[in-house]
Amino acid sequence: MKKKKGLPIEPQSQRKSKYNNKKTTVDAIEFDSKKEADYYHQLKLLKQAGEIKDFGIQQRYELLPTFKKNGTTFRSINYVADFVIVNNDGTTEVVDVKGVETQVFKIKQKLFEYMYPELNLKIVK
Repeated sequence: MKKKKGLPIEPQSQRKSKYNNKKTTVDAIEFDSKKEADYYHQLKLLKQAGEIKDFGIQQRYELLPTFKKNGTTFRSINYVADFVIVNNDGTTEVVDVKGVETQVFKIKQKLFEYMYPELNLKIVK
């Protein structure tokens, strides 16, 4: 254990998650939670059974582009979806697996709904 200014600091790999989720690895992919890894496994089974056409993970969506104002550059705001499912009928579904819906997520969800009206954002709890 490391010490900083007299206080013990746990190594990063041993720190507890803010929301008590446990990183889980499946098929050499590290997921932020067991719930997310379980959902991935379900999607694999659905694809094998032919119930969905395909799926992807960690797709990035730009919510606000980078811009400059008064000489200051403001970075873009992005939302990274846990999963993107392509259904057999050709529709696309964006899925976020959540244990806790934070205020930041709620704002990004509103921006996503505005920027991508053609996509459905599904929250799995």
